[in-house]
Amino acid sequence: MIVLIVGPTGAGKTKLSLELAKRFNAEIINADSMQVYKGYDIGTAKVTEEEQKQVPHHLLDIVSDEEEYSVYDYQKDARKVIEQLEKKQKNIFFVGGSGLYLRAALYDYQFQKEQKKYDFSKYTDEELYDKVMKMDPSCKIHPNNRRRLERHLVHLEENKFSKNAKPVYPFIVVGLTTDKNILYDRINKRVQEMINDGLIEEVQKLYEKNPLAKPLQTGIGYKEVLPFLRGKISKEEMIDTIQKNSRHYAKRQYTFFRHQFDVSWFSVNNDNFQETIEEIYNFLKERNN
Repeated sequence: MIVLIVGPTGAGKTKLSLELAKRFNAEIINADSMQVYKGYDIGTAKVTEEEQKQVPHHLLDIVSDEEEYSVYDYQKDARKVIEQLEKKQKNIFFVGGSGLYLRAALYDYQFQKEQKKYDFSKYTDEELYDKVMKMDPSCKIHPNNRRRLERHLVHLEENKFSKNAKPVYPFIVVGLTTDKNILYDRINKRVQEMINDGLIEEVQKLYEKNPLAKPLQTGIGYKEVLPFLRGKISKEEMIDTIQKNSRHYAKRQYTFFRHQFDVSWFSVNNDNFQETIEEIYNFLKERNN
């Protein structure tokens, strides 16, 4: 059984996946495009070493931020792990909010070489960025980096994720949803917790090591800290910007998953999350019989 646990940032995917993976003799494959990078821990809410001891995780901390890692690389790596786990007769849980990674791993998606010529001159930088974000909500290219945006858009156009694409494997998609105000409040509090846990120090360390690193310059929770470190904005402005960008990203994630996957959505019981876990456990148990 392959299960995708999706939903917006801050909805409770990690806690749910750990509990369910233990019950279903499963291992977890990371599907967050930032968590593949070593050293990007606090800002990505990466599972802790203690949590990884509870359930084996894959595709976490696999590349340095000096390396290019694309959706094509993820497709190859994820399918390799699927093959290994199926040989071990393990169930598989994909966990994360990078929808493009999930579709690449699980659908008959063929990458092509950039052959057709595209003319994006009629688009302003802002329009080009909006067009990219509609096709790939998890894109982390800076809005002002027009050359990379055009290249990424060509890539997306040449390799469109069609709703008619066929799955390579059978899988079930479970989505977590909650009241917007509750979710946004949770996101705001989580950002504050990240600051308290040392996010600024994490970014400082990464910046000193490789100031031009792509995930550092583009990842939510990282790119917003850089102006603060340079003395251009206050700490309060930095926190507010991370919270705002995280909320916007959560909204884009909802839109992407609703359009790109057949999701069984479950409303989170915010007073008793264990009830949500039991509800989804029973749902999967029935589907797996």
